[in-house]
Amino acid sequence: MGRVIRAQRKSACHWFRLQVPHSPPQGLDYGERNGYLKDPGRGAPLARVDFRHPIRYKKQKELFVAAEGMYTGQFLYCGKKATLVVGNVLPLRSIPEGAVVCNVELHVGDRGAPARASGDYSIVIAHNHDNDTTRWRKNREAHFLRQVTHAYHKYRVKRNCWPIVRGLAMNPVEHPHGGGNRQHIGHASTKVGLIAARRTGHLRGQAAASAAKSE
Repeated sequence: MGRVIRAQRKSACHWFRLQVPHSPPQGLDYGERNGYLKDPGRGAPLARVDFRHPIRYKKQKELFVAAEGMYTGQFLYCGKKATLVVGNVLPLRSIPEGAVVCNVELHVGDRGAPARASGDYSIVIAHNHDNDTTRWRKNREAHFLRQVTHAYHKYRVKRNCWPIVRGLAMNPVEHPHGGGNRQHIGHASTKVGLIAARRTGHLRGQAAASAAKSE
C-alpha cells in the first residue's frame, strides 16, 4: 500500500504556505476593553502607549510588552530622570542593584531582546562606574527554556518540518522505508541511474572540491 511521505505532502500543497484568514467583524474583545492586546506571535500581552509627538500636534502610538502591575490609564515615563515605578523605562545605570527588570536592550535602540517572554525577568547585580558597565542576571529557568526551544521556534513553520526524522526510523505506516526488526530499507533503493551508488544527489562542499581536484 502506497504512503504519502513528507516530501510529497510539501511539494505543491497550499497548506504548507502562510495562511492569512480574514477575521469576521466583531466588537471589542476582553483584552481590548481592559487596555491590553493579545499578539498571536507571543505569549506576553501587549500594552498600547500614546506619546506626544515632539514636533507636530499629534500622538504616537507605541506597543510595549506589558509588565506585571501595569494598568489602563497609567502614565509611563521614559528616560534617566524617570522614577523607579513598574512600567517606566530607565537606563540600567539608573536602576539600583537588586531591582527586577524585563525587556532589556542589549544595544541602544534595539527595543529589547532578553527577558521579554511571559513571566520572564532579570535582576540587576552590580554597577561599575569606572568603565560604565552593568552586570545583570537572567532568570535561569527561563534562560534554560529559551536555549532548548530556540531551534523549535526557529524551524516550527510548516515549510521547514523540524526535527527531520529518517525514513528508516519511522513506522511502516508513515514511510516505505519504515518498520522491520532492524533499520534497513528491505528492497532495492536504486533501480535506475547509478546502481549501488555510495551517495545520491549533487556533489556539494568537500565532496565537490575533491571531485574537481581529481578531474
